[in-house]
Amino acid sequence: MSTSNNPIVLLGSGAREHAMAWKLTRDGATVHVLPGNAGIPNSHPEISATDFPAIQAFCQEHGVKLVVVGPEAPLAAGVTDFFHGSDIRVFGPGRAGATLESSKVWSKDFMRRHGVATAQAWPFRSDKLDAARAKATELSGQVVVKFDGLAAGKGVYVCSSVAEAHAALDDLARLHSGWFSFLLEEKLTGPEISIIGITDGNRIRLLSPSQDHKQLLAGDQGPNTGGMGAYCPVPFCDDNVLAAIRTDIVDPTLRGLQNEQFDFNGFLYFGIMLTPQGPKLLEYNTRLGDPEAEVLLPALESSLLELIEATLDGTLQQTVVRQRRGHYVGVVLASGGYPAASFPTGFPITGLDQLHPSILAFHGATKRTETGELVTNGGRVLVLVGHGEELEDAVQHVYREAEKVNFQDVYIRTDIGQRPEPTLAGNW
Repeated sequence: MSTSNNPIVLLGSGAREHAMAWKLTRDGATVHVLPGNAGIPNSHPEISATDFPAIQAFCQEHGVKLVVVGPEAPLAAGVTDFFHGSDIRVFGPGRAGATLESSKVWSKDFMRRHGVATAQAWPFRSDKLDAARAKATELSGQVVVKFDGLAAGKGVYVCSSVAEAHAALDDLARLHSGWFSFLLEEKLTGPEISIIGITDGNRIRLLSPSQDHKQLLAGDQGPNTGGMGAYCPVPFCDDNVLAAIRTDIVDPTLRGLQNEQFDFNGFLYFGIMLTPQGPKLLEYNTRLGDPEAEVLLPALESSLLELIEATLDGTLQQTVVRQRRGHYVGVVLASGGYPAASFPTGFPITGLDQLHPSILAFHGATKRTETGELVTNGGRVLVLVGHGEELEDAVQHVYREAEKVNFQDVYIRTDIGQRPEPTLAGNW
């Protein structure tokens, strides 16, 4: 059932949703973004992405038959389940499928049940913090501490010492009062990549491999963030690497979805580390990554709208994903003080009108004042995306243009797309 002639509702408010709206509009759709932001056309800030009755009323009023979900919160809250049985289709998994992302403990159990290659892990509850500290000490602090629930990409602590591991556990206890659960996971080594596909639970169509830069500072130093930039494709992720990822991670995941009879339609994100022992899955997301989406969608030549409709129609096997040539690099312009819990915002943004026409500027956290001035409204304010035939061309282009954009205390990580290319070796 095609919805091409009907308007679409896209849920979300960040740069990922701006990129999705941009791509769907290029594919011929009329897109309404709820709530959107100051840079996204057809935004409706009066409607929250988790106010399902208001979304339903909007769809009925505007003849919308397709809702596309950007962020994780509406999925975890059950937006797909809410519309089940209505004439409005939702691209995104139901609450059960979204548990792959919304619970790290449940997700790890799913990986174990279905033979997905992943790290060893030990689940704990908040009333067992002393036991977790003892386990972290036993592992010499070489652990990753993961909060069980959704944490906007910031619930993960990568530790290199007992002191760091204990501090991470103390931070969890400080941030999350009452009962909560978490994982201690063995710390793996190797480069990380993001593999994102569109799936109906039986088949999957993969987008270009991409690489996120999660830590705040150059050289992968400093605290974890929601992502300071990304690029695609990844030069060292060749056909042999992709074949191993398919065999060890993607295929067993699909078998698991089928065996457990998930009704899963949507994006599926595999956060993968390429270890000396082969690819290992770090986490699932049940939506497009951010900032990966901001480079993947410009790189996608195929119609995203057609892929979404094919997924919902059960015709995904008839589709082919075509990628544009060259490389795409996205750089986040962040507020000074991010990712701390609080930092000043409301600063005027200048220079966007001076950008080269080939640069894409996706708004993440912006708003308009009463006088119409564009100002900062959160941590990751903008994502600028540049293209080049070679990766270095794209890097130089986007950083040169980023110098034109300014707001008070703007922060840009300086080495997006510039990690030394790793040598993959080991038992593959």
